Amino acid sequence: MAHLRQLHAALVKSGLAEDPIAASRAVVFCAGEGRDAAYAARLVRHHPKPNSFMWNTAIRALSDCPGPDAAVALFLDMLRSHTPPERRTFPSLFAAYARLGRADDGAALHGMVLKLGLAGDAYTRNSMIAMYASCGRADEALALFGQCQEFDVVACNSAIVALARAGRVDEARAVFDGMPARTVATWSAMVSAYSRPSRCQDAVDLFSAMQADGVEPNANVLVSVLGCCASLGALEQGAWVHAYIDRRGVAMNALVVTALVDMYCKCGSIHKARQVFDTSRLQGFAVLSSWNTMMLGLAAHGQWQEALALFSELETYGLGPDNVTFIAILVTYGHSGMADEAKALFASMASEYGVTPGIEHYGCLVDALARAGRLREAEDVIRAMPMKPDAAIWGALLSGCRLHGDAKAGARAAREAVECDPQDSGAYVVAASVLARDGEVGRGLGVRGKMREEGVAKVPGCSMIEVNGVVHEFVS
Repeated sequence: MAHLRQLHAALVKSGLAEDPIAASRAVVFCAGEGRDAAYAARLVRHHPKPNSFMWNTAIRALSDCPGPDAAVALFLDMLRSHTPPERRTFPSLFAAYARLGRADDGAALHGMVLKLGLAGDAYTRNSMIAMYASCGRADEALALFGQCQEFDVVACNSAIVALARAGRVDEARAVFDGMPARTVATWSAMVSAYSRPSRCQDAVDLFSAMQADGVEPNANVLVSVLGCCASLGALEQGAWVHAYIDRRGVAMNALVVTALVDMYCKCGSIHKARQVFDTSRLQGFAVLSSWNTMMLGLAAHGQWQEALALFSELETYGLGPDNVTFIAILVTYGHSGMADEAKALFASMASEYGVTPGIEHYGCLVDALARAGRLREAEDVIRAMPMKPDAAIWGALLSGCRLHGDAKAGARAAREAVECDPQDSGAYVVAASVLARDGEVGRGLGVRGKMREEGVAKVPGCSMIEVNGVVHEFVS
């Protein structure tokens, strides 16, 4: 970029900066990946007569930047110029609105597209469908999808995403099954649609069908499938995906590494998770999310010393903790009975690390204090919270009351938890258990009776085991 600025200065001095060909090439160079899109925008704004190619190139580059609203600002400047927008202008803007989650503004831009007679352009239409899909506006996306006169795989993929985000997974599968041809992105969209607790097995089965079709999965598919294996506790299937990655030479990246670590942690193979993490750390693939996942896994498996050791190594690798890191370490302190250390870490979040505690951090602190039997202190933390506590916060205190047999504090916590979420069956069940342990069986039965009166059903317990690569589910 330094050389380009020197060249730009030479162009200005020679008067060639106003030449559209020279200026266009400078804009293209600045707009390249990893360069300076903001400088490209300045070149366009300061040119006496920028052409549509220069505007579109700069807008596209800005739409891919961390602040895509800059693309919208440049588009507004374009509207005030003598160069009208054309069909290549709008797809980048719809992508920017998708990233910003501004569906209403995208809809207004959709109106402009209609007025300019560009709605029939496939590239523009597909970008609108993708924008509505990304923002969760399934009906608008499907209305545009229905206007496709012929098969369009890109439009189909966006329709699958739109339906999946609206929770209409079976309709998404119907679109998938009706496609005469599919790309890797199609399979990725459908696998991702199934990546929810109730449909994880469908995602794994679809991945098997993808293999049978001879389609090479991309990193997005592998991450989705590994997440499903983690939810199912399907260690054998997750290990097979890992072996597939090694066997096929799939390029490792931070997302895949984190998904592998998470899968092994949740499937009970903490040593394998640590092996993947350590290898990727040496190779430079482990980012902060990978560290956070590893620390959470170690904490869940009771290996709190190892989790704290990793936390102490973060700065050595040039990483700073974020809000998820603090959740991991607060959980570690809570599970190891180190309530004082949890308090000290919580107090240092904002002052030393610049991370403002959120409701999840307060929940972890309350849990750590409640587990240690410091119930009054935990309740004081809740009362002093800057935000309204939710049912999970009171549930953490309630669990501590059950653990340490404090019926009075348990009754208060249960009352607050039910007020936050009247349909939370867990609060009723734990409150009844606390009272029964304290010898107040009659009051415990009364709590269960109130639960029935309110029509609150107990969520059935569920466990899964994997035998010979097949996940079996048991419901109590």
